[in-house]
Amino acid sequence: MFLLTALALVLMVADFRYSYLDEVRSSLGLLSTSVYKVSRTFLDLGDRVDSFFTGRETLQQENKALKAQALLLQYKVQRLAALTAENTRLRELLNSSALLDQKVIVAELVGVSPDSNAHQIILGKGTSSGVFVGQPVVNADGLVGQVIEAGQLSSRALLITDNTHSVPVLVNRNGLRAILSGTDHINELELLYIPDTADIEVGDLLVTSGLGQRFPSGYPVAFVSVVEHDPGQAFARIKATPTASLTKAQHFLLVFSPDRVLKATTGFQDSNEAEQGQ
Repeated sequence: MFLLTALALVLMVADFRYSYLDEVRSSLGLLSTSVYKVSRTFLDLGDRVDSFFTGRETLQQENKALKAQALLLQYKVQRLAALTAENTRLRELLNSSALLDQKVIVAELVGVSPDSNAHQIILGKGTSSGVFVGQPVVNADGLVGQVIEAGQLSSRALLITDNTHSVPVLVNRNGLRAILSGTDHINELELLYIPDTADIEVGDLLVTSGLGQRFPSGYPVAFVSVVEHDPGQAFARIKATPTASLTKAQHFLLVFSPDRVLKATTGFQDSNEAEQGQ
């Protein structure tokens, strides 16, 4: 230690007095600068690697958050599209109800019959709203069917495509009257007992005739889709497609005849009905 201390003192005096160590100091300074640059490079590289992994984790978290936000926004857009479509359908219902002379109420679809052989739907209106058995059911595009069961808060309607359902119609082009029956196919109806020589063509619009006073007259029912003539048969084979979309509609109109409106709103019966009741 003594020798090293003495050497240090000698070097300090020599450097201070005679500047013998300037070149050595310069060389050492250059070496230390290089060492500093190398160490700084490794430190920067370490910072960059750490920043890379930290940034990647941050990006992954941000990516997850953005995906969740995009999913939420997509859900909102879908709901907006659904609400817009529903609003359009309701406007169409209101426009179609303006074409009817009778009073109508809007009923929402709440269920479909689980029996595939029965074309029936459940509506969210019942006798508390004045619904009655036999009441016509329509939508914005045409006739849908009629009520066959009416409960307090809901009712069951039979679609026009059921094979037990028939409706009197006429060809809108020439007034030809006929009976349109269901076939158990959701998009197919059949005209019954039309003479083979009858004037009916593919594309003819069939509307309710009003005969029987069950359905409102002049309301669209179907378009003729198939006309087949067989010279050996007395009647032509005629198929039709419903104007109403029976599998997509969510809201329907229940139609009241004028006398039903009177009874539903006031409970009044005319004198003839009262006498018949007595």
